[in-house]
Amino acid sequence: MAEAERAIEAVWRIESARLVAGLARMVQDVGLAEDLAQDALVAALEKWPRDGVPDNPGAWLMATAKNRAIDRIRREASLQSKQEEIARETGALFAMERSDFEAAADEEIGDDLLALIFTCCHPLLAREARVALTLRLLGGLTTPEIARAFLASESTVAQRLVRAKKTLREARVPFEVPRGAELQERLPSVLEVVYLAFNEGYAASAGEDWVRRDLCEEALRLGRILAELAPREPEVHGLIALLEIQASRLAARHGPNGEPILLLDQDRGRWDPLLIVRGRRALQRAEELPGPLGPYGLQAAIAACHARAIRAEETDWVKIAALYDALAQIQPSPIVDLNRAVALGMAFGPEAGLALLDEIANEKQLAGNHLLPSVRGDLLEKAGRPEEAATEFKRAAELTQNAREQQLLLERAETLV
Repeated sequence: MAEAERAIEAVWRIESARLVAGLARMVQDVGLAEDLAQDALVAALEKWPRDGVPDNPGAWLMATAKNRAIDRIRREASLQSKQEEIARETGALFAMERSDFEAAADEEIGDDLLALIFTCCHPLLAREARVALTLRLLGGLTTPEIARAFLASESTVAQRLVRAKKTLREARVPFEVPRGAELQERLPSVLEVVYLAFNEGYAASAGEDWVRRDLCEEALRLGRILAELAPREPEVHGLIALLEIQASRLAARHGPNGEPILLLDQDRGRWDPLLIVRGRRALQRAEELPGPLGPYGLQAAIAACHARAIRAEETDWVKIAALYDALAQIQPSPIVDLNRAVALGMAFGPEAGLALLDEIANEKQLAGNHLLPSVRGDLLEKAGRPEEAATEFKRAAELTQNAREQQLLLERAETLV
């Protein structure tokens, strides 16, 4: 029983986004698609522990969801006495083979998941709703995980999700990858979604795992598709440059037992050189296109500074601090300032970083966020104030929802007392 449930959880994490995307293309309603996918999951929970996990669990889930969709359309059509609609819709659905579900919603792009992102990023939705809905359907993130990513309450995020799906359904938004001006309008939101999905995988906000490689790989794959889709957009190349370089460190971010390893302590010999090369080439493409680097390009330039340093002590922190200053000018946020504080502390001494932390300590977005005391603890430790640093690390451990990160913070506190 437990083995089957673990298998179901693993299959769901891998297949849920593709399942929802395939169903959305079928029924042209992302909310209904998610409901049908959940119905298939319930069926798996009922049958697999008893009958065993099928040889192709993803295909089983899709077939089950497809049959539920057909039954639902039949039932609704019958209630509404739409005989012609029954013949048209169910006939078309019965004609679909499994390969149809795996084929792209758009022939040129060849990716249902990409169509799902663009549908969720429709301009009818508010920015927060676009990102929340896409993280939910693409990344399979729970409402609490999305709430932490947004620094918002769970109830607020839940309401956004419900309203977003209702808006898309009532407006009959088509499930497709847009073209021309409409594509340009939605592109920034899509980039942000891919960025946030990767970040959730790179440093999971909750759970037992420090890294969720599946999310990182999916975001990286989608970012590469976007780079092909919009080759003249510098921020697309800036984003993929950032993700490639960050992904190069994934193997070095945790030890053999899953324990976190911070950037300056990582074995740089385990960084993936191919991904670093790919990232630096993408950054070069972004720099060669007209206009200054945007937020993703600047973050990629920061990542490239780390990648160029063979040893941690060779890192050009002065340049990194300058890049964070530029980033704060075009995209001011408390999180950017936290990173600026780290860079300032490394470049000009911990007191410089602590001074910036004092300036942003009362930012509402940082209230209850573990990152502020975590950064403060690191800077206090470097400043030779171990007792204060230990207090901050303990406070950060109380606030984080990730078990691995909590353990790391507590261990850092223990070494200082």
